[in-house]
Amino acid sequence: MQITKAGEYGVLGLIALSRRPLGEVVMIDILCEEECVPKSFLGKIFQNLSKSGLVGSTRGSGGGFYLTRPASDITVLEILESIEGPIALQRCLEIDVGCEHSSGCALCGLLAEAQERMKEVFAGTSLATLAGRHLPNGLVQQARSVRTPKISLTASEVTVDLQSDGTAVAPSLN
Repeated sequence: MQITKAGEYGVLGLIALSRRPLGEVVMIDILCEEECVPKSFLGKIFQNLSKSGLVGSTRGSGGGFYLTRPASDITVLEILESIEGPIALQRCLEIDVGCEHSSGCALCGLLAEAQERMKEVFAGTSLATLAGRHLPNGLVQQARSVRTPKISLTASEVTVDLQSDGTAVAPSLN
């Protein structure tokens, strides 16, 4: 099982939304800018999250999305399963599929245990907890782009004095 880009972007979008007071409507453009995610993709993801009741939406010029419950009451498991569907590490663990080896299969038993532990971690982590650990991707990228400019000098612009024993004294600019 691998979390898709939709799952990743959905969690990031909800983290951005959770930084606002409960019920505050935020335009999708702002959320996308804060987390550097594609607008059209996040819009589709949020439609699924709206159907599952995690977010609400309003239309019109002041429209956007809002959390329907406090971030502390929303689990990562709820978010991921709203976007990805039920979590299954292996096809044989999907409810509808089953497995011809499931009765007595050591691998199926191990995978089922791993799946339950993973779901416990996701269910035990709230959106608020995750948001408290997260730096907005947009801010990180802004910080990376605002670096101290490098100074380039040629050898003719720098003088290095040597002491009588051959060691260099701090260079000076010409």
